[in-house]
Amino acid sequence: MTDLTTLLEVGGPVAAIGGGAAYTRAKHPGVYWSTVGLPISTARLLGSYSSVMEACGLTVAPSRLRVLAVKATTRREVRPVPPRRGIIRPTSTGLRIRLRLAPGQEPADVAASAERLRHAWGVHAVYVSTVKPGVVELRLVGFDVLRRVRMPRKVATGLLKVPVALRGDATLFVRDYRAIPHQLTLGATLSGKSMYLRHLVAGLARQPVALVGIDCKRGVELSPFAARLSALATDPEQAAELLPVLIQEMEERYELIKSRQGLAPATPDEEITSDVWGLPEDERPVPIVLFVDEVAELFLVATRKDEERRDEMVTQLIRLAQLGRAAGIYLEVCGQRFGAELGKGATMLRAQLTGRVCHRVNDEASAKMALGDIAPEAVSAACAIAPESPGLAVAGDSSGGWSRIRTPYLSLGDAAGICRESAHLVPDLPALKPFRLDVPVRPVESPAPAVQPRPVTD
Repeated sequence: MTDLTTLLEVGGPVAAIGGGAAYTRAKHPGVYWSTVGLPISTARLLGSYSSVMEACGLTVAPSRLRVLAVKATTRREVRPVPPRRGIIRPTSTGLRIRLRLAPGQEPADVAASAERLRHAWGVHAVYVSTVKPGVVELRLVGFDVLRRVRMPRKVATGLLKVPVALRGDATLFVRDYRAIPHQLTLGATLSGKSMYLRHLVAGLARQPVALVGIDCKRGVELSPFAARLSALATDPEQAAELLPVLIQEMEERYELIKSRQGLAPATPDEEITSDVWGLPEDERPVPIVLFVDEVAELFLVATRKDEERRDEMVTQLIRLAQLGRAAGIYLEVCGQRFGAELGKGATMLRAQLTGRVCHRVNDEASAKMALGDIAPEAVSAACAIAPESPGLAVAGDSSGGWSRIRTPYLSLGDAAGICRESAHLVPDLPALKPFRLDVPVRPVESPAPAVQPRPVTD
């Protein structure tokens, strides 16, 4: 009886603690990391740093001065020298540590050993980034932050900057139209492409920009946001009428820039500009973001007349992609399928779209079309996205870098509500008024009086 009591007294709390830790790790990985994972991983890193670096081949032979100093002061064996370690900085999702590389090492050597470091220190992932020449930063992620996406509460935003997703290294993925003017976003049905588009529209709806949409699925994707859209085309026929208006708007803005350049010789250099952002704020036209959903519908033709219209629209899209940035016009081209077989102009349009986001696609050719020309190794990562992970995507740009991202859930009703609340921010662009949908204004229900009035009797 005494043994049973002792077993219950000792084993009960141990089982409760173990079960609680397992539950917390599965349901609340952030809490588990802060309480259990962080101390364990820090102890592993401090205790095994030198041996792990040596096993990964990240050490160099000691200098002659170091060898002489060690032999003169001690009799211990002279070991290879690992990169100098900086201060360990814990975060809510992992650890950050900077390494000063030894002479002869390069950041690619550390990046090649990231998988080994992950297993040695018991973390979910290790990412390597260059801080400055000779210094790299290791970002250790303690758990899978893309399984349940939680955006940071405090997000630094600005004009034409929209935080839309979370990266695999727990940093924000911000869609910055000033840095990457045009982007191609691909994704099959139920891949999360529409969710990504909702975040973009909802984020831009609160900013002083004009939103224009071309939704060839009869407007089912963009019509809920009509209250905030300056123009919306719901079929190829309307798109063929809208695109020339945008071209005309772009040419007028170029005329404005040219008139500004015709200044007197004594004009200061800071007043000379080559785009709308160099104009004075009171003269600067409002930025325009054009969303094109189901871009493949613009390429498909059935008759010779449709083919002529298609060629005109594709040419206009290419012109907007080539010249729109300086005029403050930006493109967000979306679709389920995009390939060279769509027809003339497809690859030329893709070449002008700097940013690329590829969700789960139904064929490898679409992933290659999105990422193959900028980051070939990202194609396999995009093809490996499972249907059970909607919102997961691979993002890249023309610099060759790429990363896994995932968009948090945003309901269509919430996104539409944001657009209705921001309807007063729709800019006045007379050329686009014929293409704006008439959105009925919802009547405001007056609250019932707290005290019911009584009729006056004689």
